[in-house]
Amino acid sequence: MKPSYLSYLARFNKARHQLSQDLLLTLGLSLLAFSCSAANDAGEGAIERGAYLMKIGDCVACHTSVGGRELTGGLPFETPFGAVYSTNITPDKDTGIGQYSYDDFFDAMHHGVGINGNLYPAMPYTSYSLLTNEDTKAIYAYLMSTKPIKQANLDNDVSFPFNVRFGLKAWNLVAHDAEVFAPKQDKSESWNRGNYLVNALGHCAECHTPRDSLFAMEQDKHFQGAVIEGLEASDITPAELNRQNWTHDDLKSLFTEGYSRKGTVFGGMYPVVYHSFSHLTDTDMFAVSSYLLNTDEKIEAKALTFNGHQRELPGYKLYKGYCAGCHGQKGEGRPNVAPAMAGNATLGKASPHNIVAVMLKGIKSQHYNTTTSFYAMPAYADKLSDEQLRDLANYLRVTWSTQPGDLDMNTINDLKEVIFEHG
Repeated sequence: MKPSYLSYLARFNKARHQLSQDLLLTLGLSLLAFSCSAANDAGEGAIERGAYLMKIGDCVACHTSVGGRELTGGLPFETPFGAVYSTNITPDKDTGIGQYSYDDFFDAMHHGVGINGNLYPAMPYTSYSLLTNEDTKAIYAYLMSTKPIKQANLDNDVSFPFNVRFGLKAWNLVAHDAEVFAPKQDKSESWNRGNYLVNALGHCAECHTPRDSLFAMEQDKHFQGAVIEGLEASDITPAELNRQNWTHDDLKSLFTEGYSRKGTVFGGMYPVVYHSFSHLTDTDMFAVSSYLLNTDEKIEAKALTFNGHQRELPGYKLYKGYCAGCHGQKGEGRPNVAPAMAGNATLGKASPHNIVAVMLKGIKSQHYNTTTSFYAMPAYADKLSDEQLRDLANYLRVTWSTQPGDLDMNTINDLKEVIFEHG
């Protein structure tokens, strides 16, 4: 009896072990099939669309440090309260967003709340909150399909009490309204698409809108310009763009190649164009310009301003000595070297901030593709006196714009203080 019982028990345990193995294998195959099905449900189409949306959302430019690997973070954002560093958004489970469920991702994008607590509004969730659920899912699907890269996030250098993130809950109550994007019924389909691309995905207001003492965007001054790291993010209201005679073709050229008959982008707009807006489809590009210019209609390009040289002005010799070699004797510019002065939007602005800023700090070289690039412009902070800065700025304005040449030394000194204070 005893041997028979032991033999039976052995056969029973063997069968139970085999059954367990079969169940585990079945369960594993089921989970794998479910995972593959979920990826297919997210769909290659959704992942591809998410890749496009992520580009227009400018994720690479902000979440990639200089010389770093894409999407691994580490780029500093200077705020009045200290430096905030972008984070790793690859699907790495330890240092990235690999632990994020879709609901976690949605909360971060729309409410500024990550799995470890509130996010600083340097992450533009105040604009991303306008994203549709469908687009948010597509971006999540794409990010989760990218290669996980293990790279630790840098600690923020934010002063007390702003380093206590609990206070961001109060900030959100005061400064963030997670509203849903609503098309304007009296506007065209193209205008509404542009509104969505510019304000939600492109989050352009985050830089081009002034901020109040709480660092919240002043919505009554939407797109009226703000100083970012010493440069002025321009006034891009339809009124100002139309006053300067921007056309749909001008904006398309600027956002595609960083250059148009109205000048070049520089500063923080270079990576935006390179990584983001240069990838817009033709349809979306026209939608963006339709929204920014507040019209779908063709705008005729007017003649560029060149009022002729006034040799008696003190800025004339300065222009000839420091500028004409690259920008041309008549301000015509040189392809792939320097933009034209005639029609240049920086000169045509009422604010002289960027004229003085680029003379003081220069402009880094820019490369867009095999046929389009621009040399670096040297900084003249240690070469031009304040009086020479004034004279040259005034000369540029009266020669190639309709703005007056009335900058005085108080204006130059005030501008220098702001420019160097912000970077």
